[in-house]
Amino acid sequence: MPPTAVAVAVGVLIAVALLGPAFDRRAVAIVAAAAALPDLDAVFSLVAVGGPNAVLHTIFVPIGAATLLYYDTTIREQSWLADRYGWYGVRVAWVAVAAYAVAGIGLDAFSTDGVALLYPFSDRYYSVFGSFLLSTQEGVIQTYVTWDEGWFQLTSPGTLETHTVESPLTPTDGERRIRLVEAGWQAVIVATAIAALPAKLLVERRDGGGW
Repeated sequence: MPPTAVAVAVGVLIAVALLGPAFDRRAVAIVAAAAALPDLDAVFSLVAVGGPNAVLHTIFVPIGAATLLYYDTTIREQSWLADRYGWYGVRVAWVAVAAYAVAGIGLDAFSTDGVALLYPFSDRYYSVFGSFLLSTQEGVIQTYVTWDEGWFQLTSPGTLETHTVESPLTPTDGERRIRLVEAGWQAVIVATAIAALPAKLLVERRDGGGW
């Protein structure tokens, strides 16, 4: 799976793109932390509850958070979040949920390790892994999702019992490693995020805002 540093970098880019007038150091830190949070589920493997890419990578976490946010900010007569933090808090909360889902879960879902999207109702890992291309002979070819026995199906590398996702807490070869960047495209994303923050700051200062 992509290293946590890459998830944080994507979270920063999401913050730069979506925070708008709520952009400041605290908001960026919250969104970046939300992007990194799912990777902490490796801790649960130490107590035999779930494992890496399972407990906090389930799709029910962002869905539950988004549901609560929608209820509090749209359906309730008086929003607790808006009353306490104003429009700023509402904006940051929604962007943090987006970062959690896209950077925290999405990146890992599009890897060979996969994520347990339906945990705890299912301990099976799913991976959106394949290719999408146009062929002059066969037309459109995609292998991300297959149709089998009347269902759309994703690639599954196994279950919690049969598939191990490597992490510093659960090394697969006895060597503990903290992965920072493993591929060129990951280095590009991290470098882009690092460059985007001061660029955004310059724009904010030019427009009369700031940190």
